[in-house]
Amino acid sequence: MKQRAGGNDISEQVTAEEIQSLARELQMLRNQIQTISSQYSEYGITVEELSKQDPERPVYRSLGNILLEVEDRDSLESELKEAQEALNEHLAKLIEREESIRKKYEEMVESFERA
Repeated sequence: MKQRAGGNDISEQVTAEEIQSLARELQMLRNQIQTISSQYSEYGITVEELSKQDPERPVYRSLGNILLEVEDRDSLESELKEAQEALNEHLAKLIEREESIRKKYEEMVESFERA
């Protein structure tokens, strides 16, 4: 244990507030993971539907409040796949962070219960 200048011990025990803070962070990460997962799936569905679309029919892209006809479908498909891959990479990092924080949370709860 550490000591203050006056000789009093500083508690190094886990507090309920620290556990609650980690629980809030875990919940926030879970929400982000769910949101990113949904976006990833939407991109996948969009790419799949684009590939099924008759090449003779026009395809439109939303830009703000207007729809613009897409002239280069290959470019659009490439952009969609790149965006999906970026979401996948971000999702992997969030999941890794969630696992790390969950482990820390479990260790803190265990430490708190022993105290």
